[in-house]
Amino acid sequence: MPSPAPFRSPGSVRDLPRTAVLHLSGSREGFAEARDFTHRTLDGWSLERCADDALTVVTELAANAVLHALPDAPEDAGDVRLRLSLRRSHLVCAVTDPSDDLPVYPHAGDPLLEHGRGLHIVEALSEHWGWTRRSPAGKTVWAMLPTRTHT
Repeated sequence: MPSPAPFRSPGSVRDLPRTAVLHLSGSREGFAEARDFTHRTLDGWSLERCADDALTVVTELAANAVLHALPDAPEDAGDVRLRLSLRRSHLVCAVTDPSDDLPVYPHAGDPLLEHGRGLHIVEALSEHWGWTRRSPAGKTVWAMLPTRTHT
């Protein structure tokens, strides 16, 4: 006789990942929409403590996708998507774009440059970050932010 299925306590349901997705337009209004979407999503997940870092990371990732990936992509290549995923101890902020070009992580240069520091900011605010190729084309650039407070 097989053993009964393990009982799941109501609290264990909270450990399941939650995901929210937004399709971004290639405009400045799209950045404001991404920030508003991120803020509302984090409020709904009771993660206000992560909001400042998440908003900065989302803005940088979305800006990189819209400014660098969309202009070089064919018209039918696809769009840019923002995905927020809540995991057990991390918030994953991911932006998918249609470009096969790898993210550019510039070497340390002039600290007064106005552009080119976005991924440095993402790295500083996240525990981990990276990118994944998409099939048949494109990539996803992601960052993992801790959701638990350290004591």
